[in-house]
Amino acid sequence: MALVNEHFLKLSDSYLFADIAKKVNAYKVSHPHQSVISLGIGDVTQPLAPAVIEAMHKAVDEMASKASFRGYGPERGYDFLREAILKNDFLPRGIHLDMSEIFVNDGAKSDTGNIGDIVRWDNSVGITDPVYPVYIDSNAMIGRAGTCKDGVWSNITYMPATAENDFCPAIPNHRVDMIYLCYPNNPTGTVLTKEQLKKWVDYALKNDAIIFYDAAYEAYIQEPDIPHSIYEIRGAKKCAIEFHSYSKTAGFTGVRCGYTVIPKDVKASTLNGDQRIALNQLWDRRQSTKFNGTSYISQRAAEAIYTPEGKRQIQETIGYYMENARIMRDHLTKLGIKVYGGVNAPYLWVKTPDNTPSWKFFENMLYGAGVVCTPGVGFGPSGEGYVRLTSFGNREDVIEAMRRLSAWMCG
Repeated sequence: MALVNEHFLKLSDSYLFADIAKKVNAYKVSHPHQSVISLGIGDVTQPLAPAVIEAMHKAVDEMASKASFRGYGPERGYDFLREAILKNDFLPRGIHLDMSEIFVNDGAKSDTGNIGDIVRWDNSVGITDPVYPVYIDSNAMIGRAGTCKDGVWSNITYMPATAENDFCPAIPNHRVDMIYLCYPNNPTGTVLTKEQLKKWVDYALKNDAIIFYDAAYEAYIQEPDIPHSIYEIRGAKKCAIEFHSYSKTAGFTGVRCGYTVIPKDVKASTLNGDQRIALNQLWDRRQSTKFNGTSYISQRAAEAIYTPEGKRQIQETIGYYMENARIMRDHLTKLGIKVYGGVNAPYLWVKTPDNTPSWKFFENMLYGAGVVCTPGVGFGPSGEGYVRLTSFGNREDVIEAMRRLSAWMCG
């Protein structure tokens, strides 16, 4: 008899955003003449940059010619993209990496979910709360998270990031093997300074822990002293794996490309402690077995964002989204609503009036204004009493959504 992986049965019946979609669809059925504006799911709306489109067209043409056709590519990614990554994302910040430490992927979500394959199933896990659901769900699928009761997993060390601690979670007072950090943060839109991030690196080095650092939104950082990479911190190349994505940086949610950095100095111990194994070589082995590489067309598209034209065009799009964030922050603040984030990230973390439960406020906003948000509690226990808004919408929709919210809340 084939047996099911029962760890999957511990998960909620559906993913957070699937639950949102069901509720929105139900609203549309009962309100067929009311348009719905989504400020909830973090999908982009602006078209790809012209430099990216040109590179993709050229790559497609190459695939139409026998002389330039490409089949299977290298699992780590093509050299042309990895060289561009090193020269543009790291060297200008004084970070020296080897090309063999860069692994191109089909988006950060895959690698943040799969990285747990190369470490033991019974490692202890520390996760900031609220948090991107993939970090917890992927650990639950392998049995590392334990059991869930009232939204809290038994084997997870939760590190609350709240208004009370300025969204800078306290470092655990005990040893944790694996730590997930995401900055700029999804969902709160907040950031850590170099001094704050250094404390985490120091903790990891002291406790022989590994930090999984999700830098998917680093391109949105506006303030000069905020770190774009954990490797800006001395010692991080011995304890941190970093994930990058072009999904929000360059609008690649439908193109699928990103990369993971695993320095060769990041190592983990065997159970008996007699060996320390470089995780770079394990991930390379894992990818060679389970992943056939990101498409050539997608990688040429990613390479194009590092050209002078590509950089300028990408910054224009990021500026568009951050102006949306400013409009939303200013408008909501004038309504007397407390708003966090939206300065160095495309997300706004909004306190619900009168501590209204997140899902209740979601439904009130949907039915009262026809505007969709994401309930904060869907990101963890500390998200209760908040909702997340994204600035990835069209400008006219953002302005109309703010008008509707004003009419609803002041009516």
